[in-house]
Amino acid sequence: MKQRRLRILYNLGIILLIFIILYCFLLIKPLWKPVFTTVCIGILPFLISGFIAFLLHPLVVKLEAVGMKRVIAIILIYFLFFGGIGYAFYLGIPMMIKQMQEFSEQLPFLSEQYKQGVDNLQASTSTWPDGLQDQLDKRINAFEKWFEQFFARSAKIFVRLIDFIFVVAVIPFISFYLLKDIQEVKKAAWYMTPQKWRHSGIEFLAAVNASLGGYIRGQLLVCAIVGSAAATAFGLIGVQYPILLGVIIATTNIIPYFGPFIGAVPVVAIALLSSVKLAIIAVIIVFVLQFIEGNILSPYIVGKSLHMHPLFIIGALIIGGEAFGIIGMIVAVPTLAILKIAIIHSRDYLIRSRRSLH
Repeated sequence: MKQRRLRILYNLGIILLIFIILYCFLLIKPLWKPVFTTVCIGILPFLISGFIAFLLHPLVVKLEAVGMKRVIAIILIYFLFFGGIGYAFYLGIPMMIKQMQEFSEQLPFLSEQYKQGVDNLQASTSTWPDGLQDQLDKRINAFEKWFEQFFARSAKIFVRLIDFIFVVAVIPFISFYLLKDIQEVKKAAWYMTPQKWRHSGIEFLAAVNASLGGYIRGQLLVCAIVGSAAATAFGLIGVQYPILLGVIIATTNIIPYFGPFIGAVPVVAIALLSSVKLAIIAVIIVFVLQFIEGNILSPYIVGKSLHMHPLFIIGALIIGGEAFGIIGMIVAVPTLAILKIAIIHSRDYLIRSRRSLH
């Protein structure tokens, strides 16, 4: 009994020490934050390059399997992948910049129009009970703040991407060498990993690749198709800033379940500035695209590679959204998938370890 109490006190002491260290670490944040930011900027192109190499590697393997040399296969895929992205940027970026400039120039006029609409809505609901009226006012104010912050953040992100143009420029070269020398990278990782974890580590990475690889590749392709179709449809019906809205639809489409609703909000808000009829047509387009995506594109392209119950996915999205906003919701599902695989492999590893001891 005494030993048990000592062990509990010891564990509590360790936990308390960890919290004290974390608190001290936060106190000296001004000292380590610049270094941390610099390191993150330095690591960022390698992370992005690794992700691109992860996406393209299966295509390289397939071309190698039909007899093509690895370097030629990489060059061919690079020409198609980066050439396609470059051509899309060549066509889309000037149009997007123009639309963002037009939006910023018209923002005071659009804001005034929107406020008039809100005032009319509030006037038409003035006879509602006080509690409902207060709740509606709060929701309208919250939406106005979110709408302003959304475009402000989008503009800041775009400006930051231009600032880091050199970092972006080296990504294709790093990705090329990662694909070309993948065996050397695997050997280095093998020797850097402790011997007792090597085989279980390979099993874990293979499971992550099998479960998450197909999902990410398929989801990105589906989002590109949906975003392009949305931008084209919005342009045809006369909604303002169709490319900008198409990018928003494509980005939010990564988020399961909630993504279509999040993406539809700015579409409806901008379409309402023209007419209610246009907003209704835009909403119909969004939900038709989501129906096609959910019943045709995703089952065929993405499949059911994650094998997770919707309740777990919804829970992960809520937690990710509360913690990190839209970015948190985008990375919530892949993080949950990796966590699930890690738990399963840790359990299997512990079971094997106990059996080997007995």
